[in-house]
Amino acid sequence: MVENKSEIVEPLDLEKNTLKEMESSEKKVNKLGKRMKRVMVVIKDEIYNTGKKDPRRMVHSLKVGLALTLASLLFLLDPFYLDIGSNSVWALQTVIVVLEFTAGATLCKGVNRGIGTLSAIFLAFIVQIIAHHFGRLGSPVCMGISIFVIGASTTYARFISSLKNYDHGVTVFLLTFNSLVASGYHDRTVWKSMFQRIYTIGIGCVVCLIVSVFILPYWSGEDLQNSVVKKFEVLAELVQAEIEKYFQENKDKEEDSKSSEDSSIQKKYQEILECSSKDESLATYASWEPRHSRYCYPWQQYMQLESVINHFGHNVFAIHGCLESQIQCAVSPQAPPSVRALFREPCQHVAEEVVKVLVELATAIKTHHHCSPHISDHLHEALQELNSSIQSQPRLFLTSKPIQDAEVYKPMELQWWQRRRQSVEQSKDEKTRMINPTKSKTAVTCLEFSETLPFAAFASLLVETAARLDLLIEEVEDLGKAAHYEEFHEDTDIKIVITSENADSKNNQVTISECAQGAKQLDITGYCLTKRLLL
Repeated sequence: MVENKSEIVEPLDLEKNTLKEMESSEKKVNKLGKRMKRVMVVIKDEIYNTGKKDPRRMVHSLKVGLALTLASLLFLLDPFYLDIGSNSVWALQTVIVVLEFTAGATLCKGVNRGIGTLSAIFLAFIVQIIAHHFGRLGSPVCMGISIFVIGASTTYARFISSLKNYDHGVTVFLLTFNSLVASGYHDRTVWKSMFQRIYTIGIGCVVCLIVSVFILPYWSGEDLQNSVVKKFEVLAELVQAEIEKYFQENKDKEEDSKSSEDSSIQKKYQEILECSSKDESLATYASWEPRHSRYCYPWQQYMQLESVINHFGHNVFAIHGCLESQIQCAVSPQAPPSVRALFREPCQHVAEEVVKVLVELATAIKTHHHCSPHISDHLHEALQELNSSIQSQPRLFLTSKPIQDAEVYKPMELQWWQRRRQSVEQSKDEKTRMINPTKSKTAVTCLEFSETLPFAAFASLLVETAARLDLLIEEVEDLGKAAHYEEFHEDTDIKIVITSENADSKNNQVTISECAQGAKQLDITGYCLTKRLLL
């Protein structure tokens, strides 16, 4: 009976164990399924965001697929494969290496690859002829010396800054030369295959040029111009944001929103200050592009403008650093509301004019027109207004109390009593030193005119930012002259203020555009103006 019971219990235990194993396996499968689902969602979002950020990437991917398909016809079609053979693979490699996002980059790499290959073949042929005259014993020595000299010299040449733009051609030259000289010593048929290789590389370059230049081309010059215009627009947004941040009245913002705002501002500053290398490569590739418009773009002039923009961006970033500095935070969050209220309007007026100038410069570059000769007149008026408002309040920036005032030394006395009390309460065994408050913060707190220091720092940086705009305007004008921008034409919508002797006259302000709209069909613009002026 006992044996029968044990026999009955064992199957029950086995069933329980199997059920537990099945449940655990189901849980593992469910966890694995959830993880796979999360991974698929992340991959899908990444693919979607990549295409959404720049739809041209999808088009470029399709162009690369088309170019590879055309190059692979050398394999797929028997007549081509019988003539070229396995060397057809060089056409595919050329498409993969040469075809770039923009037409200028493709042209640059294609020309470099062609020149590097041809020059390497020519030099290897000369070395082969010279080595042949040294006989069987001297030929390998001559080839080894030539490989060492050419390899060392070309590698050193890659470090020369003027040859940096031709790095791809130098690399192709070194690879082709070494493969020809080394393999051509024993295999004499390598020269025959080399000519077939030139043929296939040429086919690959032609395919890349056709696909890149004639099928939805993307130009490096346009990307460079859009990058410069975007920098002007971002700088205008940053100036406006910093002014609003300084003069905002509501200080009860959440820390999360403030941190996210600061992170977005930091990203914008990084976009302006850290993309010079990308723009340099765009300018280099743009110089290889054909003139696809009637403007002769001086691409190196764009790089000079980029350097001036970077200097201006550093000045705007200094305003951002001023708002986050210790003098703004240690003394008070900002200058007192009374001080900010006095200078709110002139400062905002200066910032608005700075933003207008930046936007107008961006529009001038985008539309290829010269700027207005009076582009900075309103800005100078705003600066004069700010200067007058500061001069009208001289007592805010001067000491108004005697230096021996007890209130000045009150914070120092309070700190002394606190340190004395802490030293008494310390045990004799503890010999650690107390960290005193920083002297700089104490000095800032004890300054009698410290309430106006934050505004003085902010105002000086704002004026410096406005002054640096003149350099930007001059650089844009030089760019317009070199690129043959269209001349600036005054806006036809000009207001004419007329004072009439008749007090009942209501139409004292007349615009030329109002008269011109009704006179275009009948060609009586002069009659319209005369009638209005005689009222």
